[in-house]
Amino acid sequence: MSKVAVGVAGTGMAVAVAVVAIGPRVSDWYDGRHQEQGSYAKGSDAKADRRSMPSWLPDNATSVQYLMSTTGDDRLLRATLPDGRLPAGCTVGMPARSVHPMPASLRAGWFPEGVAARTSGSCGHYSVTLTGNQLYAWQDGAAVQAALRAGRQAKH
Repeated sequence: MSKVAVGVAGTGMAVAVAVVAIGPRVSDWYDGRHQEQGSYAKGSDAKADRRSMPSWLPDNATSVQYLMSTTGDDRLLRATLPDGRLPAGCTVGMPARSVHPMPASLRAGWFPEGVAARTSGSCGHYSVTLTGNQLYAWQDGAAVQAALRAGRQAKH
């Protein structure tokens, strides 16, 4: 083999090793830069800080955790509710519409896997699970957009 062929092959192998080594980290970085997260002592603090925070979140909720996609309507929310009941305006039981799936694009250590299997109601476009006084809520952007389109079509 010529020195040029060996050099090209060596460069190709080095690039392949680099892609395998750093590719997953680049992918995680790229996905993560389209997400925003926040922690708040109270629901009122969360609503004052973020316009995207659902209005149904009680002001007196505590230990609020929030993760949202900046490129869509995917959301995860966890909060402690002092009275252990769903907020006013929420529906207990399975909603008339189908339960929103968990947004595939969002994962958080504070949001347990499999919580969607225990859906206990809905609040606006969010599906919710209430375990004791711990509220877990999620919103799937694709389901929200489909519901909004259906609402516009029904008006015509």
